[in-house]
Amino acid sequence: MDELELEFELAPQLKADTINLGDFPLCQLLLMNDANYPWFILVPRRADVTEVYHLSLDDQAELMKESGFLAENLADLFQAKKMNIAALGNMVPQLHIHHVVRQENDPAWPAPVWGKVPAVPYTDEQLNDIRERLCRLMSEELSFCPHS
Repeated sequence: MDELELEFELAPQLKADTINLGDFPLCQLLLMNDANYPWFILVPRRADVTEVYHLSLDDQAELMKESGFLAENLADLFQAKKMNIAALGNMVPQLHIHHVVRQENDPAWPAPVWGKVPAVPYTDEQLNDIRERLCRLMSEELSFCPHS
């Protein structure tokens, strides 16, 4: 573990809005607590990083690997019509990459999900189902370590 990882702390807004599902080699995997959409967030465990280019070249490559792996598997797992992947950071400057599974029947389709409808928190049953599905899919890939 290097110094930047030791100093890493998740932004307060991300802590408040998400559920920590586990860790890839570089990133924490978070679930936005909004059952309207399967909405996941990757956050590199590096201190003081606000842009992809702030990461080392090795970390940039790892982020792309983890993001691509996550997007492909989420698309399959949730039968996505489209995967929306974005790093905005206007409200939360800490680098984080949104991975939103979109369906033509979701509440915001085809518009962006931000602020379209009020968030609906996951029930314990829904959350357990997502954890179980992800663990089956990713537990042996990319050294994913689930949190409960």
